[in-house]
Amino acid sequence: MKKKVTCMLSIFLVLTMLFALMGCEPAEEVVEEPVDEEPVDDPVDEDIFIVIAAGSPGGVYFPLGAGLAYVFERRIEGATAMSETTGASVENCRLVARGESEMGMAMANVAWDAYVGEEAFEEDGELPIRTLFSMYPAQQHLIALEGSGIESVEDLVGKTVSVDAPGSGAEVTSYIILEAAGILDEVNTVNYSQPEAAEALTDGMVDAVFYNFASPAAVVDQIMAARDVKFVPMSEDLMDAIIADYPYFSPGAIPEGHYGLTEDVPALTVGNLMLVHEDMDEQLVYDLVSAVFHPDSLDELIGIHPIAQNFQVTLAAEAPVPFHPGAERYFEEQQ
Repeated sequence: MKKKVTCMLSIFLVLTMLFALMGCEPAEEVVEEPVDEEPVDDPVDEDIFIVIAAGSPGGVYFPLGAGLAYVFERRIEGATAMSETTGASVENCRLVARGESEMGMAMANVAWDAYVGEEAFEEDGELPIRTLFSMYPAQQHLIALEGSGIESVEDLVGKTVSVDAPGSGAEVTSYIILEAAGILDEVNTVNYSQPEAAEALTDGMVDAVFYNFASPAAVVDQIMAARDVKFVPMSEDLMDAIIADYPYFSPGAIPEGHYGLTEDVPALTVGNLMLVHEDMDEQLVYDLVSAVFHPDSLDELIGIHPIAQNFQVTLAAEAPVPFHPGAERYFEEQQ
């Protein structure tokens, strides 16, 4: 009997040694460590990553996005921010709604369509976006080569016209203008990004280009350095007809002095919004708006692009798309 017990102990010891060599222990010997119920501080959790969906080089969104990224990194502790090149308004609304970008710039008319799920967003449905702040108004430019015979929107009949990049707010507005003028089916429309359109007009590949941005814009200066151009005015009647159906537009003009103009050029105007997802953390939203409207930030942004002179609290608190609660709290405190 003693030999039998000794044999069994020997087998147990051998098995124990084998388990140890294999990096494990016998199941009956496993003792679970007690769970530490105290939260563990993880410095990675404190990091804030902000991707700003902007636009293509040549317009205002592109440099403004870079400027805002710089401001957020300087003013928000733990923030890493970057601006990305996109097709602009329509694409930006979708990027924010899908959570692929934390922030996105969009023309007010496009943002409204995204919010209610209409026009370009009928298949998407209502997108979960909210306004962070209203940025600035922008004019719809219509530019043709001097001597082209294009003096009005109606003169685009039979012409090849760039309506801006696919998914951009300028494209949406271009189609609204052509439809309101009753010539949509009589114009050969093509999609070029802002730099591509500049090159196409310079080379005579298109007869005219539509742009939407706040003047002055570098891409227009690029065209004018190579060719003489005509800034085509929009008639008051056409603007009134569009505004009657789309109240987020307003009558405006490319001002005298911009691009060397000797008089204002009437142009349809629309606001531009900075958007965030409706579920973004309220305190983070509050901190983002606070960072933008810090006096030092505004000076820095104006140095990057003069359009930031429009970043005023009273103007920033008005938009067709509802504000995020964090932004509402900030603007209420400024009253």
